Amino acid sequence: MCASDHVSHTYHPPMSTPSYGPGIHITAPVSPDFATILTPEAMALVAKLHRTFESRRQELLAARVVLAKRLDAGEKLDFLAETKHIRDDASWKIAPLPKALECRRVEITGPVDAKMVINAFNSGADSYMTDFEDSNSPSWDNQIQGQINLGKAIRRTLTLEQKGKTYKLNDKIATLQVRPRGWHLEEKHVLIDGKRVHGGIFDFALFMFHNAKEQIARGYGPFFYLPKLESHLEARLWNDVFVMTQNELGLPQGTIKATVLVETINAAFEMEEMLYELREHSAGLNAGRWDYIFSCIKKFKLDKSFCLADRAKVTMTAPFMRSYALLLLETCHRRGAPAIGGMSALIPIKNDPEKNAIAMGGIIADKKRDATDGYDGGWVAHPGLVEASMKEFVDVLGDKPNQWEKQRPDVKVTAANLLDFKPETPITEAGLRMNINVGIHYLGAWLAGNGCVPIHNLMEDAATAEISRSQVWQWIRTPKGVLDDGRKVTVDMVKAMVPEELAKIKAGGFEGKFDRAAVIFTEMSTQDAFEEFLTLPLYEEI
Repeated sequence: MCASDHVSHTYHPPMSTPSYGPGIHITAPVSPDFATILTPEAMALVAKLHRTFESRRQELLAARVVLAKRLDAGEKLDFLAETKHIRDDASWKIAPLPKALECRRVEITGPVDAKMVINAFNSGADSYMTDFEDSNSPSWDNQIQGQINLGKAIRRTLTLEQKGKTYKLNDKIATLQVRPRGWHLEEKHVLIDGKRVHGGIFDFALFMFHNAKEQIARGYGPFFYLPKLESHLEARLWNDVFVMTQNELGLPQGTIKATVLVETINAAFEMEEMLYELREHSAGLNAGRWDYIFSCIKKFKLDKSFCLADRAKVTMTAPFMRSYALLLLETCHRRGAPAIGGMSALIPIKNDPEKNAIAMGGIIADKKRDATDGYDGGWVAHPGLVEASMKEFVDVLGDKPNQWEKQRPDVKVTAANLLDFKPETPITEAGLRMNINVGIHYLGAWLAGNGCVPIHNLMEDAATAEISRSQVWQWIRTPKGVLDDGRKVTVDMVKAMVPEELAKIKAGGFEGKFDRAAVIFTEMSTQDAFEEFLTLPLYEEI
């Protein structure tokens, strides 16, 4: 194992109710427990980062819109001419990594509730990416209680009593990495000078203020995952946030290490540049496959030649996905960086040995391919998958913690390879219904406060819900959106299926706001305008 064995420190949280400085306004309740996180000093760091970087964040979000319009008009993506010198310069590599990040053969991910935090730390995985983003419904309580849970877990005091069972941390636990929210997301309950603070800076700053020095004393961290980046300039912005935060907290430059999730199609064309921008703080790249598929649909939604088959058919062996995975691996190892494989959404299936064997076979094949290709590790969504996934990496790596030395000069990926969008067929009624069902089910759970939902033996998060609604939207509009029985996917067809799938969900006895979810899914998948992110309008409802 490569898990951490940490010493014990005592945590004495502040007990006074905070009063904040000029221009800092929290509109949600601050309980005594929440006040231990939302201290005046921590909020001062949030405010300083906001005031320094918010204008640049807005400029980068505006640049996303400009690029999207160019792609809608038919422009093709390509590697950037203006950064060719970075790609051509063979001399640079990322800064050396700390020992705690050398072994990441299996990484488990999940939201920040106490049970998940404890189970993930204890899972036997080398690393645990705790998630304030896609697998977490970002209610005020979830976000701040998540900070409390992580602070206690780092100090080894987190316990949970639930249904007569006691959950507590083992002596050896996984190495913690934290995923704050993406650049497009805001924290609506915190206003700085009358403007909402960026959700990711809020998550990051609070975690750093309360935990960075504690983690350093224990020999690991602070380590992060950066989601939804669309350009190297967005990576540069995070790097500048890191530099300022380290200065403010009196930490040596390069203390923070961060892995970029390559989960947008345009980021795939700037992987090397993102490593370069973060080179003093880089911990490599991850193949965030589900959001990547969503990004492809979103970026080429108006391209009449673009159409992807049923979601279940779009696997990592599809031409465009295979090219992306190999390019990421080749790029990382050439620059001395870890390459981490993406999520297998399959989960163990209880009470059905035959289906469970099929699911486990899929997971094993996924991890075996990644390990054989040269990846240093991969993600799982469930503790029950750690052992089987670990075996596939150990079979390839042996006693080595990683295979950074495995170079892939044979990999020659072109822009055309990254844009080779197959398979296009089949599109089936079952696939269409699955998208509708998963979309409504997930949205209903998300609205009720749960962002990580097992549906049809898959662990679904916001990324897979985004695929569901964007695929339906695009199938309606593209001439290629034709079912394998010859029927064209239409608005009327989708609207007829929604109540049928809603009834199936309700019959399953699941918890969620499914009636409202059905309305939202119908609107977002059939309206003329394409909503950039599903979670943006949804966030206003929680």
